[in-house]
Amino acid sequence: MKKIIVFASGGGSNFEAIAKACSEGRAKGQIVLLVASKPGIGALDKAAKYNIPVFIEGGGDFAATLQAIKPDLICLAGYLKKVPQRIIDICPVMNIHPALLPRHGGKGMHGHHVHKAVLEAGEKATGVTVHFIDADYDKGQIIAQTKVPVLPGDTPQTLAARVLEQEHKLYPHCVQMFCEGKIKHGK
Repeated sequence: MKKIIVFASGGGSNFEAIAKACSEGRAKGQIVLLVASKPGIGALDKAAKYNIPVFIEGGGDFAATLQAIKPDLICLAGYLKKVPQRIIDICPVMNIHPALLPRHGGKGMHGHHVHKAVLEAGEKATGVTVHFIDADYDKGQIIAQTKVPVLPGDTPQTLAARVLEQEHKLYPHCVQMFCEGKIKHGK
């Protein structure tokens, strides 16, 4: 059973999708810790639902806590902070991005900013990318992508809803594949 730590900054729907996959045995892993970027985020309620311990950032160096756990994988689930190199060095770090990287990635490209940029660029399709992170925003090894069509009349909100639906399918699948040894991190 692979030990997984999830980092979140918001509502936690991708965190919950991974937690559900693990609890149902679809992903041969166990989330051993949720790292929350701040108090009061929705992911904390979801952690309580799945009895997952929580660490809220803000006090001290949490890299030592993570190293003591010896995780096999760190998953970013709507985590909006840049991950420091000392964390990336602990184990592979997987991320989900609401567009088809390398398009519409980089600093500040998250949530509605991505969907707005896709629409402003006149894209016919967007999608979801799961990738391993490196020191640069949204530049790491791509693991998998799913396309989502951009429909006439789409708004950032309608597009986001369809993309999120695909995120909840692709991310747990990629975690499952990692836990089964079918996806390797190519540092």
